[in-house]
Amino acid sequence: MKFKAVVTENGVSLLDRRFLPALEKMGKIYHLFLTRDHAFFLHNLITTADGIQSIAQFRKQALFDDYRISSQNEDRIAFAFDISLLLRAVRSSVSIISGEFGIANRLQVKLVKKLPPNSTQPMPFLTFETKGYKSAVIQDVPISKPLSRAQLLQLQAALDAAQDLPPTLVQVPDSNRLQNFVDRMKHVGDLLNVSISKYGDLHLQISTTLITLGAEFRKLLVVGDKGPSPNVRHFSKSLQCHLAKPDCAFYGIAPQGACLTVIFQFFIPGTRQTDKSISLHCRLPVLDPGSS
Repeated sequence: MKFKAVVTENGVSLLDRRFLPALEKMGKIYHLFLTRDHAFFLHNLITTADGIQSIAQFRKQALFDDYRISSQNEDRIAFAFDISLLLRAVRSSVSIISGEFGIANRLQVKLVKKLPPNSTQPMPFLTFETKGYKSAVIQDVPISKPLSRAQLLQLQAALDAAQDLPPTLVQVPDSNRLQNFVDRMKHVGDLLNVSISKYGDLHLQISTTLITLGAEFRKLLVVGDKGPSPNVRHFSKSLQCHLAKPDCAFYGIAPQGACLTVIFQFFIPGTRQTDKSISLHCRLPVLDPGSS
């Protein structure tokens, strides 16, 4: 089992300044799922935790050069890690030689096994090696034991299920206004009612015995006519994806209202064309109103 690649300048920018800060806001433990063509950052897909799921997908060319991967599981590798440790390692590596030209071409990432201090058993790490003109720095990110074949199949099945587009979608261009409103809602209650009309109206409402708050976004691009009730804190976490600097967001309702899906769209810089090399979306579990 081997993985080694060079993080490109664009890859450094995407991870350091956009995606890792956004993902860190949504959860702590992620799986990095590497295939021959893609890298996925997956949160909460194969755990029993009842919380937000997030899926960030990159074509290998969006992040890496000289991408090499091999394993007995059809060249697929996956492992769990702490997203904050990965972000810290990336930022530390970048800052060491931030004043040097061509920094990204000198940031190599690879899977290694090392013997930690005071230990007799080698442990797996995702290692970042930064080579500048005058310095070289190694940052080790501890990771879990790579997933077994059975666990990889389970992860792949969960990923495939999470990739299904909901039949109902509404585009919300003003994420800042939505973020501000949901931030206020967090102090009122836990259950957020979401509805989408066939005329393009998105309604948000939260109620308690003492107060009701609501907001309406009208004449949006939409298909569908009703929605589920996610937890307001999960909804607020999904809005933290604005740190990844998406160009617009779509809110979708799964069949039978099973979950609320938030899909973030990215454009090729300088155009209105979708950048198909990167994607990010979240799935919010639906709460039973009678249980709140």
